[in-house]
Amino acid sequence: MIPLTSGRIAAPDRVEFPEGFDHPSVRARASRLKSRLAGFGNCASTVREGGAVEAGREPFLMYVEDVFDTHQGRTVLVTGRIERGRVREGDEVEIVGFHGGTVLPVEGIDVYRRRVAEARADMNVGLSLPGKASGSVARGQVLAAPGSVGAHARFTADIALPADDQGGAEVRTGERLQFHLRAAVVRGAVTLAPGTDVLRPLHGGTVTVALEQPVALEEGQPFAFRHHGRAAGAGIVTRLPH
Repeated sequence: MIPLTSGRIAAPDRVEFPEGFDHPSVRARASRLKSRLAGFGNCASTVREGGAVEAGREPFLMYVEDVFDTHQGRTVLVTGRIERGRVREGDEVEIVGFHGGTVLPVEGIDVYRRRVAEARADMNVGLSLPGKASGSVARGQVLAAPGSVGAHARFTADIALPADDQGGAEVRTGERLQFHLRAAVVRGAVTLAPGTDVLRPLHGGTVTVALEQPVALEEGQPFAFRHHGRAAGAGIVTRLPH
């Protein structure tokens, strides 16, 4: 869930709107946003019924939560959760986001301190990469199948703001928000749609976001954001530059 209250925002998997979103002025937009996210749920979950494609068949992607230098710097251990796909020892992975782009082989996979040959979606793992990855990989990036996901500093999104007592605040063009995209936390400036001067609590709209650093982004990806130090809303990426 993406809690629209004050406090730490975890890597989002779906958006939950508080009671304030039942207000008539945003009911339709909130309903559309919720319906677009319905079924997105947890990207790492595996659905086997109804002919749905298993997450394990999709290109590998894992968001990076922690990085440790081990074996006197000869190995870099990257920990995180596999969002989709699978990875085997010897596979090549690409570091995406924050000016990444390096492709490196996976030298080992650990699950709960046990070495395994393969890991799949929905597993918390540690991937051992060559020591030259030190300084090139950090929390907020992702490890992915090479070429399967790109890093972007600009995107268009639909956002929704909760009531002011739930953290909602006015948003105007040029304001800088703190965006939570998977494990990445990046500041960015928003531009409202032409003809819109301000978005107020209990309202929503389409915005363009310019991030300070490029991060791994995909259309349909949910996110949360903070404003003036408070959890202030949520949205979904609708368009990326091509």
